[in-house]
Amino acid sequence: MSRPNCQDFRHLFVNDTPLMDMRAPVEFQQGAFPTSTSLPLMTDDERAAVGTCYKNSGQDAAIALGHKLVHGDVKAERVAQWKAFCEANPNGYLYCFRGGLRSQITQQWLKEAGIDYPFITGGYKALRRYLVDTIDDVATKPMSIVAGNTGSGKTIMVNVLANGIDLEGAAHHRGSSFGSYVTRQRTQIAFENDLAVQMLKKLDNGIEHFVFEDEGKNIGCATVPISINRAMQDADIAVIDDPVDVRLARLLDDYVIKMQRDYVAHYGEEQGWILFAEYLEKGMFNIRKRLGFERYEVMLKAQQHAVKVMQTSGSLAEHDAWLAPLLEQYYDPMYTYQLDKKADRIVFRGDYHQVQEWLAARR
Repeated sequence: MSRPNCQDFRHLFVNDTPLMDMRAPVEFQQGAFPTSTSLPLMTDDERAAVGTCYKNSGQDAAIALGHKLVHGDVKAERVAQWKAFCEANPNGYLYCFRGGLRSQITQQWLKEAGIDYPFITGGYKALRRYLVDTIDDVATKPMSIVAGNTGSGKTIMVNVLANGIDLEGAAHHRGSSFGSYVTRQRTQIAFENDLAVQMLKKLDNGIEHFVFEDEGKNIGCATVPISINRAMQDADIAVIDDPVDVRLARLLDDYVIKMQRDYVAHYGEEQGWILFAEYLEKGMFNIRKRLGFERYEVMLKAQQHAVKVMQTSGSLAEHDAWLAPLLEQYYDPMYTYQLDKKADRIVFRGDYHQVQEWLAARR
């Protein structure tokens, strides 16, 4: 039995429904949804040519050109890819930008190939509008902020809490000079889409009070949505007060152990080590002015020596020589200064587990 075209956007996102994106590659790269797969009806060049034709000669001429550009073996190859997706994801949907011509053409060609596959009413534009509205809706609800010096485990906590929202995870960046990952950061649109899907799933589980990590306006090159950023400026704050040794261990795991492993896994042993060392060096370079030239040189030398020792012997001990001063002389004073300006909003302090229990009770 055939399924109708879909306009139940909440159901799509909450259930991680597989989506086939028919837009051109350039549109997909600008931003898509977490469960989308790019299988375009037209390439970027084909789309541009059809768009120009539509502007100059109207819809009928544009459709005719589209059929001329995508025919024969090219059409057969694309239909085969769509068919494979549909068979692998029988509960999925396809979409284009507005749920218009591209969706209808794809749907028709699939029917000719023996598959009746529904599309999303309103397409990408309607889905995107729904997610943006979700973010703005959550911004009106009660929220708390988890704060604490670098290495306090704030990101870990928002992922453990049932009512936690991971801004850094959505942005695919940890929000510091060493915050990048092996793979590139998400686009602004993809960041917002991922964030909104997180929120929808929490709402679907009955969450009405949200917990966010203390963040500035930007996370790497991503900008926190204005409505969320403004709401965060008025929210109560719970501060994690963990000792330096505990925070250093988290920093070592985050910046060194995991990143070295990921670089090697992604690029291979030799190139992975080179790029890992460059990642750490770039992170230090980003804050050289704030460190001061002399301190920067000392810490950079200690950092790169630690990488060499780690590579040759497997020992992590030398990393303490640059991580400890980075934490105590740079991150802690900077974060303490920022937190002091929000002192009137601090309503709870404790170690990691005490703060976790307190925030969990506020859902």
